[in-house]
Amino acid sequence: MRNKTNHTSLIKTEANRLGFLSCGISKATFLEEEAPRLEKWLKNDMHGEMLYMENHFDKRLDPTRLVEGSKSVISLLLNYYPKEEQNKNSFKLSKYAYGQDYHHIIKSKLRLLQEFISEEIGEVNGRAFVDSAPVLDKVWAAKSGLGWIGKHSNLLTQQTGSFYFIAELIIDLKLDYDAPVTDHCGSCTACIDACPTDAIVEPYVVDGSKCISYFTIELKNEIPAAFKGKFDDWMFGCDICQDVCPWNRFSKPHNEPLFDPHPELLSMTKKDWEEITEDVFRKVFQKSPVKRTKFNGLNRNIDYLKKIK
Repeated sequence: MRNKTNHTSLIKTEANRLGFLSCGISKATFLEEEAPRLEKWLKNDMHGEMLYMENHFDKRLDPTRLVEGSKSVISLLLNYYPKEEQNKNSFKLSKYAYGQDYHHIIKSKLRLLQEFISEEIGEVNGRAFVDSAPVLDKVWAAKSGLGWIGKHSNLLTQQTGSFYFIAELIIDLKLDYDAPVTDHCGSCTACIDACPTDAIVEPYVVDGSKCISYFTIELKNEIPAAFKGKFDDWMFGCDICQDVCPWNRFSKPHNEPLFDPHPELLSMTKKDWEEITEDVFRKVFQKSPVKRTKFNGLNRNIDYLKKIK
């Protein structure tokens, strides 16, 4: 039986081979510092209509409630920064939604990593998580030394900024644990200053119920009239706080073909979006995360933007 240092090295090497940007590991333990922060955030209704955030409070803070006997949280980053961006005369999509749904792509990579661990190390129990269970992924990634949580509440790295997905494997195997890195936001307030809806209410605190991503994806009711004129042409998601971050000057294009956009998407103009049919929607977004908002939801967002011209 190899020792935990060898196990750690094996896992990180395989994660790299599978195309993950980086891999960090932290001890599966109760997130004591996060408990009061999460409680306050929920109490102040910063989750808006995302009522699922109120569920499984204990599980969000304690990985051993998600995976019995868990010892390690393996955090993984996968780059999605695109090679090309949309036509300038277009309603905008968040960059993560250009290609196919990341849930399926990352889940398949995580399955391969789990199989590798079983084959090389032996029987190891665990679960894979991709933004679909009560896991505070940014917190675990920061604890694992993969970056620090910026003032916009996204994970940041000095090497590649913040345009990447975060996923986890929580397993019942002891490994070598990484140390957190220091915060490098300094006195910069670019993200706070640029947010058109003032969703970043103070450094490191985002009121989700004021975020453009929330309005265009999560909110099922009508978008409040009070925010008209503040969407800067975003019809699905929003990248403003990331686009203005100085660390994202170091973002490099991904090399995952499944994240490449449908050929028509980048050239579509505002007029094309205003006239989009359900058939075109199905063709362009066949396997896309945009399907989450459905044709009617995307049309609602486009109509909202049209009314403020």
